[in-house]
Amino acid sequence: MTLNSIGLDTVKAKDLANDLNELLANFQLYYQNLRGIHWNIKGRDFFNLHVKFEELYDDANMKVDEIAERILTLGETPLHTFEDYVAKAKVPVGKNVSEDEKAVRLIVGSLTELLKIERAILDKAGDANDEGTNSMMSDFITEQEKTVWMMKAWLNESI
Repeated sequence: MTLNSIGLDTVKAKDLANDLNELLANFQLYYQNLRGIHWNIKGRDFFNLHVKFEELYDDANMKVDEIAERILTLGETPLHTFEDYVAKAKVPVGKNVSEDEKAVRLIVGSLTELLKIERAILDKAGDANDEGTNSMMSDFITEQEKTVWMMKAWLNESI
């Protein structure tokens, strides 16, 4: 086994970086969806949702940067073209979403996909003894589970 400069198995680090690139692609689509619904939301909940969607896209933008920097820390190159993002993403694309319930359901669907990817990365990071990636995924999961709960509460649905 060959270790990289931060003490991780190079093969496992490369594999984690590939998974993180998949997460990065999905986060980029999620971010773009949030921008679109922020811009296009209409209705009686406009003021509340407009602000909430901005909060969510600011957070997603920060996470995109953290994911890319983690990929670099692992010794790999983060994806950085829309072509790559679209090819790898599983997050649903929301086009021209302006109705409040559809917007919130898009967020829940997106977060559900992100959580699946993050949990898989969390498992691999633990096996690779990669505490940096492990901690990042744990933090992301905790925040996103809460957001799903809040969005489901807004929809008057249970988790």
